[in-house]
Amino acid sequence: MAVDAGDLSAFVTVARAGGFRDGARISGCSASGLSEAVRRLEAKLGVRLLNRTTRSVAPTEAGARLLDRLGPALAEVEAALDVVNGYRDLPAGPLRLNVPVSAARLVLPAIVPAFLAAYPDIRLEVIAEDSFVDMLAAGCDAGIRYDERLELDMIAIPIGPREQRFATAASPDYLARRGTPGHPRDLLDHACIRGQFSSGSMMPWEFERDGEIVKVEPGGPLIVRVGAATDLAVDAALAGTGIIHLFEDWLRPHLDSGALVPVLEPWWQRFSGPFLYYSGRRYLPAPLRAFIDFVAARRSEK
Repeated sequence: MAVDAGDLSAFVTVARAGGFRDGARISGCSASGLSEAVRRLEAKLGVRLLNRTTRSVAPTEAGARLLDRLGPALAEVEAALDVVNGYRDLPAGPLRLNVPVSAARLVLPAIVPAFLAAYPDIRLEVIAEDSFVDMLAAGCDAGIRYDERLELDMIAIPIGPREQRFATAASPDYLARRGTPGHPRDLLDHACIRGQFSSGSMMPWEFERDGEIVKVEPGGPLIVRVGAATDLAVDAALAGTGIIHLFEDWLRPHLDSGALVPVLEPWWQRFSGPFLYYSGRRYLPAPLRAFIDFVAARRSEK
């Protein structure tokens, strides 16, 4: 039975993504094109492969068994085709990275321009979000995460600064009106600008000094979505709305200019920097291998 390889690939993409729209975002194809490809495949095989509802798409039993067998086979085909990249002067093709917004803002700007200048035939796509998705299921080749967010069975290499701090700060106007906290628990009596993840959870503000760790859950007039609305939180802090707690590197320009004043600086907590991570069980496409080598070379130069 002759089956179009493109239709098989479309089925795998949609099944892994859990929907035609997400499959289109991952593959770069249109949702209608993927839908038509899956319909052709189902008609050719004479069996339904996907259960479709208005909210979700999930494999049928037959679809699940086909997916289990197709996944490794298509990966082998991709690996075989990628061998051709080794005969080019420079690797070419797409490279998809899933990263937190903080990494897109604070880590990648020092790497990406030089990397793309060195490899002009690589097309880099950066998906920045702060919901901790399955990088492979999202169709990405690699991701950036902090150590506590690394997934199992992944290889991780350092990328960016190896130590960072969370900084707490407020505008001079705010501190003149409300006073300066002397201890992290004093924040409970202040207006604080909080960040909320897409799940609805809010991380406590954590401080450390001489081995003592203090966690507080301050209140305040403004809650923003982590990543997507962080710049709004910074603007509000600059305007005197309240105290902000964020990556020091994000606030550093405003701290240096005096627009924001450090608060509780002896308590600012240090943490290890981010890692580039990728699956140790898959072949490495040439663009990803080039990016890994580029990051490693930059680290060795420092």
